[in-house]
Amino acid sequence: MGEEHQRKRSRQHFEAEEARHLSLRECETSKWYFSREEIERSSPSRKDGIDLPKESFLRSSYCSFLQRLGMQLHVSQVTIGCAMVMCHRFYMRQSHAKNDWQTIATASLFLACKAEDEPCQLSNVVVASYEIIFEWDPSASIRIHQTECYHEFKEIILAGERLLLDTSAFHLLDVELPYKPLAAALNRLNAWPDLATAAWNFVHDWLRTTLCLQYKPHVIATATVHLAATFQNAKVGSRRDWWLEFGVTTKLLKEVIQKMYMLIEVNRRRAMPPPRREVAWAVPTVIKPPVHFARGYPFHSYPMQSYRQPGIW
Repeated sequence: MGEEHQRKRSRQHFEAEEARHLSLRECETSKWYFSREEIERSSPSRKDGIDLPKESFLRSSYCSFLQRLGMQLHVSQVTIGCAMVMCHRFYMRQSHAKNDWQTIATASLFLACKAEDEPCQLSNVVVASYEIIFEWDPSASIRIHQTECYHEFKEIILAGERLLLDTSAFHLLDVELPYKPLAAALNRLNAWPDLATAAWNFVHDWLRTTLCLQYKPHVIATATVHLAATFQNAKVGSRRDWWLEFGVTTKLLKEVIQKMYMLIEVNRRRAMPPPRREVAWAVPTVIKPPVHFARGYPFHSYPMQSYRQPGIW
């Protein structure tokens, strides 16, 4: 009788400890999700006088840099996406005014390779990053192979890595991305290849934005499938509200998709060519505008559609 009571107490203690650890993990995870107001008005960079357009430009800059660096190092898109999320999170704790984004981006990619179990030699990261940063200098590729220059730049990158880990209390190594829930959703819904390709491309683009700071991966993945299906005019799922199967409410789905449409529209406007100057004489009607005038769509050339369409929900 005493042994049975002891086993019961041990099991209860184990379950309580497990629940406590899960609660702590959930608490730590929630620290990396922010409201739109927190991102746009209360970031550390904003407190140091960097306005939202400037910070958006810097965010786009380090994402483009990471994409280029990752491709040069032949690492996977998942690792590149992981590095982007690390940078996004870092700059919600630290200011752009005090931390060089090229150093932080390079350190993030090196750290992402470790997190995604895709080893990449530090020497390769250092050399590739230096050559991209100083690509305007023909002698950069020669200088970085000199011992003094190499060790100096390597120490800068390692200092950036330590700062990343200290800022995140080592939680940056546990980054969840939308790729796994997206793959699971596409398989479960038996999505067509074209729809799957569109959804994957959308996720690549969302990781360049602050969506990953506002919503959890499974929410982004589910909304992306819905958005891709809308663009492809494809039906997914055996039920009308199939997204409920993935733990996403209709209200939340609408909210996320609306923000996705807003991001598409913003990038579409950026991609459009500047207006041509008006001339005093009439242009002959036989002259047609350049083809690229009609192809200003971002996100893999998907045309913009009205957010409220019949039959979406």
